[in-house]
Amino acid sequence: MKSNGGKEMLALDNVRAGYGESVVLEDISFTLNEGDTLALLGRNGVGKSTLLLTMLGLTQMHGGSVRWQGADVTRMPTFRRAQEGMGWVPQERHMYPSLTVEEHLTVVARPGEWDVKKVYNLFPRLEERRNNMGNQLSGGEQQMVAIARALMLNPKMLLLDEPMEGLAPIIVQELLGVIRRLVEESGMTVIVVEQHARMALGLTDRAIVLDRGQIVHQSSSQELLADGDKLDRLVAVA
Repeated sequence: MKSNGGKEMLALDNVRAGYGESVVLEDISFTLNEGDTLALLGRNGVGKSTLLLTMLGLTQMHGGSVRWQGADVTRMPTFRRAQEGMGWVPQERHMYPSLTVEEHLTVVARPGEWDVKKVYNLFPRLEERRNNMGNQLSGGEQQMVAIARALMLNPKMLLLDEPMEGLAPIIVQELLGVIRRLVEESGMTVIVVEQHARMALGLTDRAIVLDRGQIVHQSSSQELLADGDKLDRLVAVA
């Protein structure tokens, strides 16, 4: 499936990857351009998070290649990929109890458009909690910190792994608004892994569905959202 016509940002070509000798992903190929937004969908355990980790260089490559902004980064270390503009918001959030909210942000900051002031504009609640320690925050606030911290790296692409997991509905709606604003206003390339398929499709332009480590569907998000039967069949959502 074609991207939005901008400059190529990320390309995976026949990627086989996993952990140690175990292969989880088979023959994964797709391209994302600048400003593309992708919903990465599928049932539990099909390889969605493994695919994100493979983009970040955190899995064992068994074949194929990963290209970033036109350069082969298949063997590039994870820290270099972060320096080159891959931002990651992991499921686990990785809060440090001894750091305040503001310290979580400033300790990772890199020069660029996103600074503390701009992050607080996106997340006013974090400005109110700026002096709270990581272990004094609710789950929703921790997720806000995790996203804000990734933005402080001034990434060119943001990978969001299950950003709504375990959050109260009111916080989910708040975060949805933030991510939608981020997508619409920043022009950043964004990949969202999310169990709530319809929610993710409503945020993105493109959709990929995985099953047993392989891509079984690629389309526009709107096309998949409009075909409820197919969506249910592919990802077993309510």
